[in-house]
Amino acid sequence: MNKENNKDPKEPQEDFFETSLSGEEDAMNKDSAQRQKWYKRLRKGITTSTSDKKEMPEGLWTKCPECNYICTTTELKENLFVCPKCNYHHRIGSLEYFDILFDNKTYTELFDNIRSKDFLSFTDLKPYDKRLEEIENKTGLTDSLRVGTGKVNDIEMVIACMDFAFIGGSLGSVMGEKFSRAIDYCIAHHLPYIVISKSGGARMMESAFSLMQLAKTSGKLSQLSDAKLPFISVLTDPTFGGITASFGMLGDLNIAEPGALIGFAGPRVIKETIKKDLPEGFQRSEFLLEHGFLDFIVDRKNLKDKLAQIARFFKN
Repeated sequence: MNKENNKDPKEPQEDFFETSLSGEEDAMNKDSAQRQKWYKRLRKGITTSTSDKKEMPEGLWTKCPECNYICTTTELKENLFVCPKCNYHHRIGSLEYFDILFDNKTYTELFDNIRSKDFLSFTDLKPYDKRLEEIENKTGLTDSLRVGTGKVNDIEMVIACMDFAFIGGSLGSVMGEKFSRAIDYCIAHHLPYIVISKSGGARMMESAFSLMQLAKTSGKLSQLSDAKLPFISVLTDPTFGGITASFGMLGDLNIAEPGALIGFAGPRVIKETIKKDLPEGFQRSEFLLEHGFLDFIVDRKNLKDKLAQIARFFKN
């Protein structure tokens, strides 16, 4: 029998052990080091000084709260703040809506000199006048409603849009006054009136002054109707409380964006009250359309053309 075939498999380990004892281990390590030179770093990895390091700018990326899709803020803006993957409509303010709707982003802002006032010296966690001052400095807004007039696909109209960033888009005396003056402007210039709602409801800091606006705005809409001018109510996410209890649902046409949460009390409050689970999609715009509370749902990218189409229809 061949002697090599009978070689003990442990012999290589014994050879290595004997090599180590004989002092030949250094030679083996040197040979191993030469074999490993192929991945040896030629220069230091990080040579940039701390002062020259660049940080990632904030707000560069946006994550969709619905599908977790991540895209650049620029891409989202180009898509009108709608998720490119799942069509989720991100919440935006009045300036973004005006840029989307008015031709060439050109419009004239109306009644921007009206300011809220603390008639009741109201204080919760902080005085109301102090809260107003802080939110104005933070957002650059003077109240929760902005009114502008301009052309939408060459049709002159007045658009009022709420800003949720200003105390939750709440309905106060200034919103009621701007809303009413906008109707007077529409009647004087014979223009259609569009209101884009996004609100948590009445402003509790103004108490009865806020609740009075429900009747005031609803009454002014009857004047617009008598003048044979259309009122289009656009409901976006979220629209609740005193808005839906008054002018939000009084449009000649009530339309909404996809997936918008619309109601009087929120689903969590209703569930806690009735102690029952709510139907899937409860209070979403699709649910309201199915149950007859809305006329139709319009995607944001189609909103401008749809409003112009409606204005032409009522004009004729």
